[in-house]
This record gives sequence, structure tokens and C-alpha cells, in this order.
Amino acid sequence: MVSVISLLLLYFFTCRTTSSQDTSAPNVPTREADGAAYRQRLVAVGDLHGDIDNAKRVLQMARIIGGDSKWVAGTDILVQTGDIIDRGAHADDIYRLMQSLRGQAASEGGKVVSILGNHEMMNAIGDWRYVTKDDIARFGGTKARQHALSAEGWLGQEWMANYSITALVPISPHPSSPTFSFTHGSLRPSYANLTPYPAAINNLGHSLLTKALTPPMAPPYPPNPYSGLPKGTTHEEADLYAEGGPLWWRGLAEREEVQGHTPNFEKVVARCNASVIIIDTGISSAYGGVLSALEIIYTLTPVDRRGRDHSQDPFLLSTGSESIGLKGRFIEREEVHAIYEKSRKWLALEEREVVLD
Repeated sequence: MVSVISLLLLYFFTCRTTSSQDTSAPNVPTREADGAAYRQRLVAVGDLHGDIDNAKRVLQMARIIGGDSKWVAGTDILVQTGDIIDRGAHADDIYRLMQSLRGQAASEGGKVVSILGNHEMMNAIGDWRYVTKDDIARFGGTKARQHALSAEGWLGQEWMANYSITALVPISPHPSSPTFSFTHGSLRPSYANLTPYPAAINNLGHSLLTKALTPPMAPPYPPNPYSGLPKGTTHEEADLYAEGGPLWWRGLAEREEVQGHTPNFEKVVARCNASVIIIDTGISSAYGGVLSALEIIYTLTPVDRRGRDHSQDPFLLSTGSESIGLKGRFIEREEVHAIYEKSRKWLALEEREVVLD
């Protein structure tokens, strides 16, 4: 059981102001807790839109991959918030890279979390308005590209197996600690299928994706007429893909979340005291925005041993409601930064004392 003595950050709260946190604040030196008994690092990357070179540059500057494009992040978590496809020519390379990193990360205790964007779903239903000629050529032509995207093709199977509409990502080893939500768009407060979260949304997304990718797929538009959503689409699935659904919605969120979709070409945007963070900075050369990533560092440090060396290895994650074998008073801390090519900007720092019994 976790007793929170001092709680400085409100999780799962609805932000009802449009004011933004000042992300132009000067760099704040990272002061990760000495002697942490547990440490977890998470990196999130926004829309990549077919630019493999900039995708690799971002992952390198965030210390996720090395110069050989191999995973170097150990037990870190990487989250990509969708829109890998369209506008650029090398979406296939980015998907292959993510596919490879997923296995490499798992072998080291890390994780890759992949989110579907509106452009993935557009391609699935045959809306190819933003597909480039070079992209089609790299797949081997229109028919070959359609097959790759289908439920029988490598990319369609990858989407169905490893991509979701939203994700709730834990960064703490004990179950009562907060988690972070990731979507491509935003979770509209009045959206009808928010709960149970995230299962309700992801089940609808998987169902719609399966219908869209099951042959025969809709002929690509253009040059063919737009076919709309696949036959048999339910009202709930249509609502998921609608303007107010989590793939497209650009308004205020229902809960604390990290999202892409709405680009700011100069910086990562933190709103409502960083309870909502928008990480689409137009990374692709199709936009010419800044290269960026979001970094979240979580630590648990014993209050009476702060400053001493500790190992994370002896503490095992709980599979039930109990904690992880850590007992006593701890400082639970989250640091949130925006990483750019030549700087690292502070977005939020929250620290509280907890008791693990």
C-alpha cells in the first residue's frame, strides 16, 4: 500500500484553461536523486512523416540509438505517437527501424510503444492524398503498397500486432503511482468511449483497423473516388475516426497526456502546468520544424539513504496489488525535459514523499 504524504502533481485531471506553460524558461540543471533505488527513463517522439534521416537524428540525440541505428537505451521506454507515414518518402524504413528496435529493447528490458496516428488510419481506409510518388515507388508500386498495408502484408500485420490508438504507460514499479497517457490527437472530455481506459478505445481502433485492412481493401483515393470508412463500420468505430475522436481531436484533453498531431515548429508545448504536452514539432523535412524529443525521468530514492549508491536489480516488480519489496519512506520524483539538438529545456519537476508499506 502506498501512502502519499506530499502530492504535488494532480494526475488524471481535466485541464480547463488554454494558457500555456512558458517553455522558453532557461535550462534547469538535471538533479537526479543520488542513491535512487529505482530509476526509469521514458523518451517520446512525435510525428515523423516519412523522414528516416531526421527520425534517426532525433533518436540519436535522445540516446535511444547509436550511430549504427541499434538500441543503446537499456531499460528505457520509447514511445512514438503516430504519423510515421505520408508526406515523406521513407516511411517503410522508419517502420522497419521501429520493428527492429522493438525486439532489441525487449531483450535488454526496455520497451517500444507505438501509437497509430490519423495518417496511418487514413492509409488503411484508402485515403492516400498525402502519399508521395517516391513512397509508392519504394513499396514497388500501388498494388504492392496496398498488399503491404493489408492484413496479409508486413506493415498491416505490424500495425495490428504492435500499434494502438492510445497507451497508458507506467513508469513506476509500484501500482499506485501515476502513469502517463499517450495518444496521437487528444482525448476529448465528452468522447463517448473513454472508459474503461485504454481498453475501450483500443478495442474500437483494432476493430476498425481490421475491417479496413481485410482484403479487398478500398482502392486508393486519389485517383479513385473516396470510399469512406469500410463496410460494416459501427457507430462507435465511426466516432473514433471522427473529428472529435482521439485520432483527430486537437482540443483540451480529458486526462494528463502526451500527444502529437498539432505541430509547433519551434518547440515542444506544455500546457496546464505540463499536464498536457504536445510533442509534434514538425520533425520531418516536409515541415522543416525543430528536431525534438520528450524525456521523462522517474526515480524513487530512500529518504534516509539519499546520496548513497543503490542497485535497481534486487527490487522486483509486483504482479498484484502489493508493492515491489521496497519499504519505508521514499522521495518519488519526475523530471520532464524537451530535448533539442543543442539544448535540453526543463518543462516540469515534481517531487513528493511517499511511504511504501
